[in-house]
Amino acid sequence: MAGIYIHIPFCKQACHYCDFHFSTSMKYKDELLLAVKKELLLRKEYLQGQPVGSIYLGGGTPSLLSASEVNTLIDTVYENFPMDPSVEITLEANPDDLTREKVADLRQSLVNRFSIGVQSFYQEDLRWMNRAHNAQEAEAALKRVQDAGFENITADLIYGYPLLSDEKWQLNIGRMIEFEIPHISAYSMTIEPQTALASFIAKGAQTPMNEGQSAGQFLMLVDAVGKQGYEQYEISNYARNGLYSKHNTNYWKGVPYLGIGPSAHSFNGLERQWNVSNNHKYIESIEKGEVPAEREVLSRADRFNEYMMTSLRTKWGVNAEYLRRHFESEFTDEIKEALERNIASGKIKSDQGVYTLSQEGKLLADQIASELFLIQE
Repeated sequence: MAGIYIHIPFCKQACHYCDFHFSTSMKYKDELLLAVKKELLLRKEYLQGQPVGSIYLGGGTPSLLSASEVNTLIDTVYENFPMDPSVEITLEANPDDLTREKVADLRQSLVNRFSIGVQSFYQEDLRWMNRAHNAQEAEAALKRVQDAGFENITADLIYGYPLLSDEKWQLNIGRMIEFEIPHISAYSMTIEPQTALASFIAKGAQTPMNEGQSAGQFLMLVDAVGKQGYEQYEISNYARNGLYSKHNTNYWKGVPYLGIGPSAHSFNGLERQWNVSNNHKYIESIEKGEVPAEREVLSRADRFNEYMMTSLRTKWGVNAEYLRRHFESEFTDEIKEALERNIASGKIKSDQGVYTLSQEGKLLADQIASELFLIQE
C-alpha cells in the first residue's frame, strides 16, 4: 500500500542541527495550507489508484497546526485517494505543542499515531540543541498523549554529542522504557552543511562529534532496549509488539509514495520527484495549477543501488533471489565477491540467501552499502 507524506514547513525556532526546509514565520500559513490541499488534487493520479496505507504529516513542525487544520488536510486525502481501512496516520509533534487542549482536540481527529521529538530529557542538552521545548514538557507530553488513549506512539532520541555522557544516555533510554513507549527512533548527531551547528564547529565554538562515542552509545542502546523486548527492525528504529512504522517501512521497502508540500519528495518505482524548497515559489506555482518539481528517471543501476542501500538497513535484508529476478545483469560477480568479503569479516550475516548487517556492520552501514553499489560508467 502506498504512502502520502505532507510537509508542513513551519517551526517556532531553528534547531542547531536541522537542515530540513522550514520557516520560522507563519505569515503565509493559510496560503500554504490551501496550496497543499490543491496539490493533493493536482496529483491525485500519481499513485495510480493504489490504496493509501499511511499518511505522515512531517516538517517542520506540523503540531503547530490546529486540530481543525490537520483534519482538513486528512479529509482532503480521503476525498481524493482510495484508503486502506487500517491506514496509519502519523503527526510529528514537538512536546511543547501537545497541550491538554490540543491533545483532546486531536483525539477527535483521524490521527492515530504520534511521532514526538523528545531528543533528550535533560534541559541543558535541549538548550544546546536549541529545541523549543524543555525537559518537563518532554515528559508531560508523553504522559498526556498516553492518558488521552493514544497507544501507537514513537519518540525520538539523539545520541553521540559532546554533552551526552554514557550515564545520561542510559538514563534517557531508561526513561523511554519506563514510559513504555512502543516505538523508539534514535539517531546519531550528524553535522549537516549550512546548519548552525556546522558553523559553530567550523569556528571552534563547539566540539566536533566523536565517532567512538557515537558507536559506543549506539551499542548501549541496542543492548538496553533489546533486553526490554524491543526489536531493532531498522538501524535507527526499535519496536515492541510489531508496531513498526508503516510509513517508513514503505520507504525502506521501495513502496511508492507521494510527497506533498514544499521540499517534499515522491517516488513511483521508476522516478523520483521533489518540490521546490521555497514556500513563496511553491504557493505561487500551485495557485497557477503547476507543481513546482524536478524529476529524475532512475536507471536500473540507480534502482539496484537504492535497493541495496535501503534493504541492508532493515531486518528483512537483501534477498539474493529478488536480485536474481529483478537485477540479474546488475548482480555482478564483483558485487557477489564484495558480499562474500563482508560475510567473511563478520559485517554481514547470510541466512538462506538473505543478507543482513551484523551489529558491527550496522556501525559501517553506509560504507558497506557503497561497496555493494553498481558503479555507473
